[in-house]
Amino acid sequence: MALLEIRNIETYYGPVAAIRGVSLDVEEGKIVTLLGGNGAGKTTLLRTISGIVDPQKGTVAFAGAMIQGADPDAIVLKGIAHVPEGREVFPFLSVRDNLRMGAYTRRDPDGVAKDLELVFGYFPILRERAELAASQLSGGQQQMLAIGRAVMARPKLMLLDEPSLGLSPLLVKQIFGIVQRINREQGVSVLLVEQNARMALQVADFGYVLELGRIVMENTAAKLMESEDVSEAYLGNKQQGVRGERRWRRKKQWR
Repeated sequence: MALLEIRNIETYYGPVAAIRGVSLDVEEGKIVTLLGGNGAGKTTLLRTISGIVDPQKGTVAFAGAMIQGADPDAIVLKGIAHVPEGREVFPFLSVRDNLRMGAYTRRDPDGVAKDLELVFGYFPILRERAELAASQLSGGQQQMLAIGRAVMARPKLMLLDEPSLGLSPLLVKQIFGIVQRINREQGVSVLLVEQNARMALQVADFGYVLELGRIVMENTAAKLMESEDVSEAYLGNKQQGVRGERRWRRKKQWR
């Protein structure tokens, strides 16, 4: 049994279906990536898992328990931490207090203190800037803070939405390296939404491709990296990628 099992999820915004019968698994201890163009439904799927929006149909099972429709705080308590697109740190709180907010459901102060040191070990710059307001951090440092805040919840599963957004290639490589360390050293499973498909497939074990709210391809990350369709749509240069994605969508319409 997978740690996360999604079966036939349908999520709507008013009359518009954003997710259409999606099923996927995240195995314990694995990194799974979800690829797709803008508007494919990737963020909506993460928001459905974390309880921000409720699905109209289907099931979400986590560690054997059904969680679809549960409140977000209850889902956090079960072991899912969501790092949203755009970081969403608390700008007027200090770095230290932002990290402590990640542990708001916990009642083990000694464990919280230990995990704070763990986060500072992964992100030494956060220790240096612990008393600064989060608004004074750079974009990359705010992304580190958002990931560190999620780690403070001691999750079994971390949902990461576009962690590379707006960051330099050097920072992207650094942050993905730390995500891999968290996965490997802490045993945290990861469901990763990422526009940088090449980087996502390099760190992931398995991947899914989402188009117009539906899963159109799934395989190991290595196999997806070798796929001609994936390469044309997501791994080439920007112009090739746009042409490839359009061509792929036309093919899907005729199938």
